[in-house]
Amino acid sequence: MRKREYDEDDVRVRPGKGSRPRTRIRPAHEDAVPGFVVAVDRGRFTCLVEAGERTTVTAMKARELGRKGIVVGDRVRLVGDVSGRPDTLARIVRVESRRSMLRRSADDTEFTDGIERPVVANADQLVIVTALADPPPRPRMIDRILVAAYDAEIDPLLCLTKSDLAPPDELVALYDPLGVPYIVVHKGGELDEVRERLADRLSVLVGHSGVGKSTLVNALVPDAERAVSHVNPVTGRGRHTSTSAVALELPGGGWIIDTPGVRSFGLAHVSPDNVLHAFPDLVEGTVHCPKGCTHLADGCALDEWVRQGHAGPARLASLRRLLASREGEPDPEASHAD
Repeated sequence: MRKREYDEDDVRVRPGKGSRPRTRIRPAHEDAVPGFVVAVDRGRFTCLVEAGERTTVTAMKARELGRKGIVVGDRVRLVGDVSGRPDTLARIVRVESRRSMLRRSADDTEFTDGIERPVVANADQLVIVTALADPPPRPRMIDRILVAAYDAEIDPLLCLTKSDLAPPDELVALYDPLGVPYIVVHKGGELDEVRERLADRLSVLVGHSGVGKSTLVNALVPDAERAVSHVNPVTGRGRHTSTSAVALELPGGGWIIDTPGVRSFGLAHVSPDNVLHAFPDLVEGTVHCPKGCTHLADGCALDEWVRQGHAGPARLASLRRLLASREGEPDPEASHAD
């Protein structure tokens, strides 16, 4: 019995694939219009487009961008239907170069699995919103966010809320050696200084829940309608009300990006040297450290530097907590900071 001869039916063709050879040539999209990403929700991007008239456009990411992430604050280029009419969808075909990128990992061990969480792009100011009471301030969380700001080359600003419940003096004194600017607000108080600090800048607001961040946003942008949480009287913690980052335009010029309350602010993506340089009052003291000093063990020159009065012991303790957390030791305060 003769074997059956092969014919074209024996050639296995993968379904959905054309016969045209692949090419690396990608469309130029010369007609793409510029846009600004103001919100991200489950693969859909809300973009502000100013091509003639200002419109709000819903878009998706084009396939040619591959796995490139897009976050609030990104400047992008769009094609397709950019009219902003209901039930229309444009495509983001390009992400412009970023001036800055604020990142965090959920904790200091998560990045070992390659997980890094971009927060916002192109911010030039990071506003750390911290309550002076109810819930009490958490300096170690502030330190960690400061490190992320310095690593991303974003100017930090401390915004101390609920000053009607507690004085700001102690916390202000703690960060005075770092030269971190600050503003103090209280419920129902004037916000002129806050508006002046935010004017004509792209500022991202970060803080754990219950510190009054959403209340501040609603006061600055009256039509923002951000949900406000309350602090649990038993745990002293707030409940997350903002579920995603959103960019809001300030009436007097500039933008603020409100972010969800954070439970932790991991620094696994930040190099140890950058952690140290977030503490300029201590950097000079490392000149006499032994080679390969981790600043955690005996023999570190920073101990003598602090004893001589060049920096406060609280700053050195905070630096060492951050460095220890990068070695895999837990940071209990950061994990309870929501």
